[in-house]
Amino acid sequence: MMGVAKAPKRWQKDGSEVLSPRFFALPDHPYPRLTKLSLRRHSKTVEKQLGSWRPDVIICHTLWPVAVLAQDLAARWKVPWVGIVHGYDFDVALEQASLKNHVAQLSQGCDALVCASSRLSSIASTLESVPPRIETIPCMTEIGSEWRRDVKPLSKTWKKEAIDLLFPADPRRPEKRHLLALQTGEELEHRGWIVGITTLRHQPRDIVFDRMLVADVTLVTSKREAGPLVARESLLCGTPVVSVDVGEVKEYLPKEWVTEANPKALADGIEHALYHGWTEKTTVEETLAFSNREHVTEAWNELLSSLVS
Repeated sequence: MMGVAKAPKRWQKDGSEVLSPRFFALPDHPYPRLTKLSLRRHSKTVEKQLGSWRPDVIICHTLWPVAVLAQDLAARWKVPWVGIVHGYDFDVALEQASLKNHVAQLSQGCDALVCASSRLSSIASTLESVPPRIETIPCMTEIGSEWRRDVKPLSKTWKKEAIDLLFPADPRRPEKRHLLALQTGEELEHRGWIVGITTLRHQPRDIVFDRMLVADVTLVTSKREAGPLVARESLLCGTPVVSVDVGEVKEYLPKEWVTEANPKALADGIEHALYHGWTEKTTVEETLAFSNREHVTEAWNELLSSLVS
């Protein structure tokens, strides 16, 4: 959430005006009712800022806490609203005693709940109050043609030239387990490799893709992920991905590239990826077709059309 405190109340993005109402929240939400009260107080302000314009449907890109505002505005304007779960709401907030009931209520209160993966949809279907409609629509994976490459075996001399591991996250975030990535690098060095590790923090998308192009392997060691999206992007950039069993990676990565969360297993996966490259029967593009622009756009069009018809 870097830079949020400096965000203007109104700004332009791609020709569209963006409003940024701020609300009160304490770290880790020990008093969630205060956060909800702060959000609801913005309803009239937002309505005033929008003038006579009213939406046909409200899309809320997370549940806690801003779905409180989405739900309140939808009730005021008598329009449907869609909640989206990318991971945090179910993987973190739903596990906290102070937030569990609030997240469950927001899930049940929306007209349609969109989950970014089938795993999240399965969690939604097991809630005590099941949402009236659950849809699985993945985040779109889109890479420009200038970055697209085939996933091939390592072209460098085996164990003679340095390899670059890409850790696609901010190492300061504990759930990403940067230490495990460093330990994996050490394990590879014990096996004779010369290893460098590149990390990603707050960088523009084109720079992220450039980092993927020059890396030899992308290494995912997170405790929790919805996708992760960076794994799909890395594959499209031609860089193999070795990951712990997290999110949806088992659905599209070769089984040898999804390992246990320990340095030796991850090192084995990396060596397999370097030696063999992509050997699946379908191409990377065909494997990831479920998240391309055409598929995702069609799914959203069908959902929104059914809500406003």
